[in-house]
Amino acid sequence: MGARGDGERADGLRRPGGYGQAAGREPVSGGEPATGRESMGGREQAVWTRATLGRSGRPLDLLTARFDRHRYAPHAHEEFTIGVCVGGSEIIDYRGGRIETGPGSIVVLAPGETHTGGPAASDGYAYRALYAEVPLLTEGTYGIPHFRDPVLDDPELATALRLAHTELSVCPDPLEAESRIPWLLTALARRHSTARPVCDRIPGADRIAETVRARLTDELLSPPSLSALAADLDLSRYQLLRAFRTSTGMPPYAWLAQHRVNRARCLLEKGHRPAETAALVGFADQAHLTRWFRRVLGVTPAAYRNSVQDSRR
Repeated sequence: MGARGDGERADGLRRPGGYGQAAGREPVSGGEPATGRESMGGREQAVWTRATLGRSGRPLDLLTARFDRHRYAPHAHEEFTIGVCVGGSEIIDYRGGRIETGPGSIVVLAPGETHTGGPAASDGYAYRALYAEVPLLTEGTYGIPHFRDPVLDDPELATALRLAHTELSVCPDPLEAESRIPWLLTALARRHSTARPVCDRIPGADRIAETVRARLTDELLSPPSLSALAADLDLSRYQLLRAFRTSTGMPPYAWLAQHRVNRARCLLEKGHRPAETAALVGFADQAHLTRWFRRVLGVTPAAYRNSVQDSRR
């Protein structure tokens, strides 16, 4: 699923089918709007982005690829390779068999497993993939998960993974990455692997969420990692995410983004420009502020600022 350094990576995705344990599924999205299938137009390309899971956290590589003819040589990775097919079809040799993909399918390739990858037809193949260290898939299960079938049919999870990948590739915010990726990979392991899930009951969810909100508010410009917050509360990161979502109905990054939007409104009303406002409330840049401002309030920061000023004349 793509090359990194001197080695090569290949992504294999097949038509829906797959194996899973579907007991007690948790919603995997964070309230983000879904978008349709991605375009297959354009030249062959592979674009790498690196996100960080929380402040000073571990890196996570993201690959966006679209190929007409490229074929990967046999190779293996140290991490889990998790991909979502977004167009065309790919053939991959894996575990002594051959896998063929289709749009919307999820593929999970285990660490150390040799595989290839190439086009199944003349229209090529496109996918989004991430490369997850083993511990990221064990936070909500007992032991390392084993996926008997590398191709999974889970439209909800496929959409959530693709959307998270797309948005983190554009703006790899550390808190957002740490809020979304571990939660989605835990859902992947709990739904579709043979690993036994840990207990979901987290006493004192409201108290936990209140503590997290207070810390995020106090450290608005450089929020702490969820791993650090969880350690302070004697919880795992998955337990913290579970408790926060149970109490607030959203993940921590989404709550903080809406808190920042509310702070931004006050500054815009005082005449601050959007670019200045973005920096003052902790957004990465004006585009990051605009994305969340429109999501929460339905207008751009500039339009909001102008409307408030016009009403005061």
